[in-house]
Amino acid sequence: MKKIFLLAFLSLSLGGCLSTPAVTVNNICSLMDEEVSWYRSVKAAEKKYGAPIHVSLAIMYQESHFASDAKPPREKLFGVVPWFRPTTAFGFAQVTDDTWEWYQLKTGNHSADRDDFDDAADFVGWYIVQSSKRFGIAKSDTYNQYLAYHEGHGGFKSKTYNKKPWLKKVARKVDDNAQRYKRQLKQCSSELNSNSIWSLF
Repeated sequence: MKKIFLLAFLSLSLGGCLSTPAVTVNNICSLMDEEVSWYRSVKAAEKKYGAPIHVSLAIMYQESHFASDAKPPREKLFGVVPWFRPTTAFGFAQVTDDTWEWYQLKTGNHSADRDDFDDAADFVGWYIVQSSKRFGIAKSDTYNQYLAYHEGHGGFKSKTYNKKPWLKKVARKVDDNAQRYKRQLKQCSSELNSNSIWSLF
């Protein structure tokens, strides 16, 4: 038992050393103005896939709060000791190993990293398109796009979200954030587009 506690403690401690602070977003314009390369990434994904910037950003914010090395909380052994994580989800977009491999295979982007914002933004845009093609979900339909994102296509098809009232509540929150981001971006898009040009020099 002592070994179990020691291993759990060491694992938790080592993981904490590499932790990237989460970001709290009140105004998406301020964040995109500070992280010009992030704006350029979601802008590129929108152009490539037709996935609205505000939808992609709302999904990523819900999944990781823009922390590059975000992971799901550990389960608790005996309700107390930090134990294994429930999934292999990782990075800005909280993508599991299998889903990331699927993305790499289909896009040919084999060098993509989940802790790279540019790659994560590309993934979210690509996944939104897959959900749109498979289920007819509008790319701007944040609520259903998030349900398909969270549950995976298999889960969305079998409507597993109907047994998860808490998830529907989260999806509504993501949609609310997306609509807020959309309103905010309308006010600052011209300035952000100007910033993205200067960042290239």
